[in-house]
Amino acid sequence: MQKIPHTYQTLYSELAQRSLDAAFTSEFNVNGRFITAEVRGRRYWYFDLPDDEGGKKRTYVGPVDDAQITKRVENFKDLKADIRERRKLVSTLVREAYLPRPEGKTGDIVQALAEAGFFRLRGVLVGTVAYQCYPAVLGVRLSSTSMVTGDADFAQFHSISVAVDDKMPPVLETLKAVDTTFREIPHQADGRFTTQFTSRSGYKVEFLTPNTGSDEYGGRPAPMPALGGASAQPLRFLDFLVHQPIRAVLLHGAGVPVNIPSAERFAIHKLIVASRRRTDNDGTAKSRKDRAQAATIMEAMIEQRQTADLADAFIEANDRGPAWKEAIRKSMDQIEDDTRVRILTALAGGIRKLERDPAEFGIGEAANITSG
Repeated sequence: MQKIPHTYQTLYSELAQRSLDAAFTSEFNVNGRFITAEVRGRRYWYFDLPDDEGGKKRTYVGPVDDAQITKRVENFKDLKADIRERRKLVSTLVREAYLPRPEGKTGDIVQALAEAGFFRLRGVLVGTVAYQCYPAVLGVRLSSTSMVTGDADFAQFHSISVAVDDKMPPVLETLKAVDTTFREIPHQADGRFTTQFTSRSGYKVEFLTPNTGSDEYGGRPAPMPALGGASAQPLRFLDFLVHQPIRAVLLHGAGVPVNIPSAERFAIHKLIVASRRRTDNDGTAKSRKDRAQAATIMEAMIEQRQTADLADAFIEANDRGPAWKEAIRKSMDQIEDDTRVRILTALAGGIRKLERDPAEFGIGEAANITSG
């Protein structure tokens, strides 16, 4: 894999910081003030803005123990918008560093939802659009063949959607501002709820949430108070993916600040879902794409000496139970032999450093890995 020159990694870090600062500034009127409040034993920042009737509108900002958010609260009056300069940074990173830029409509949709507050409300961008962020995050160029998509997936924990005590504007209106042909798709299990939206061209936007209960809830839409009238489709294994997401920037426009899964969780989750894809319609093709994305990210992390993080996520997923372990094994068995050997050999070393036995996870010595 080809590493991204340090100069461009530094430019990306600068863009990330400035994009986050600008997004924070644009959302909060200088006539308002920040306050803290305790919710379920944890303190959060809120922004109070006086309204025309003598009352106030309260907006959720984020946890007080998030150092970056608290720093921006403290420096609020000094933050300036610099859209033109950030556009130049994005253009440089795309043209000179060959970092991926999303297709225009995808970028517009993510930006619209970002400006509507989705990521401020601790939502997470998942799927292939999130994958497009990892080259800059990992500092290596990843295969572009796994970056093509015709949809965008967004996730949020139901508990967070309830706890933040804030909500986005209506999602359908937000999407229609990008493409007037967007419409709701009534949920098959209960037509009163919508988890998916589609445009006339077939572009699909879907909202997801972890299903941490029994499988019977997987088919029912989950009402999400923070999502502007949208519900979310509960999915098994999603809680592992969106736990402790990281901040990144989608290279669109002047840079769109987003939350994405950590690279190691994204890779391991892709192994799990790849083995559970249905074989009808395009399930087989999606399974291949899942495995390709997982293998590419794992090799990139190994090359960048981030094996310990990868091994830690691998151990956590396997320790979740037999179904998780079997799903990971099935997908690993279908990865090309040479690639699989490199990954498993590195994982074995990482697992040992974490004082666990690779044999617990079906990983033998490097010479025997190919037989698995």
